[in-house]
Amino acid sequence: MKLYKIKIILSCLLVVSFIACKDSNTQEKTSRVDMLPYYAEATFTPNWLDGEDESLKSFHTIPSFNLTNQLGKTVTEKTFEDKIYIADFFFTACPGICPKMTANMKVLQDEFLNDHEILLLSHSVTPETDSVPTLKQYAENKGIINSKWHLVTGDRKQIYDLGRQSYFAEEDLGLDKTDEDFLHTENFVLIDQNRHIRGIYNGLNKTAVQQLIADVKTLKREIN
Repeated sequence: MKLYKIKIILSCLLVVSFIACKDSNTQEKTSRVDMLPYYAEATFTPNWLDGEDESLKSFHTIPSFNLTNQLGKTVTEKTFEDKIYIADFFFTACPGICPKMTANMKVLQDEFLNDHEILLLSHSVTPETDSVPTLKQYAENKGIINSKWHLVTGDRKQIYDLGRQSYFAEEDLGLDKTDEDFLHTENFVLIDQNRHIRGIYNGLNKTAVQQLIADVKTLKREIN
């Protein structure tokens, strides 16, 4: 009888330990800070500024742009007015990193599905082949929700200038490049409601994507 009771006690302890470990592993990731820094150049040196800081009036922002999404609709900076958004650069025929990036962007889409303050923006780096019908088919195949996630094509120089000079999405610092040099990056860039860069994340890394989710929530608390 004593042996039977010991077995029951050990079984209960194992169950409790399993639940504790499971809860620990599934605990929601939190942001590293109470507010996010601002970024102004390609080294991504953080600038810790209060939201009311006067220097933000002249601080780096994403400039005006004019592109076309998978529905053939014009997408400009006004599309994201008063919104937080995550930007990346991809192309539909990419056999390498892009499918994983798209899958992780879909994680973001699902996480913020019912939050109308959060949008996603993916720029094609092969706009000459990624036509509106091609982007539309890609969106359908990947379960992309058109109102949440814009896949955009347009003028190649504009897209490449945005990627390199505005979002600083590429990591090849110090290398002189033109729009003839292919733009290929796995980075996701977090933009706030005033078009300031607030974070950069490895779009291939699940932990980085979870950190991005946590930072979006921090940013929302900051502006609300």
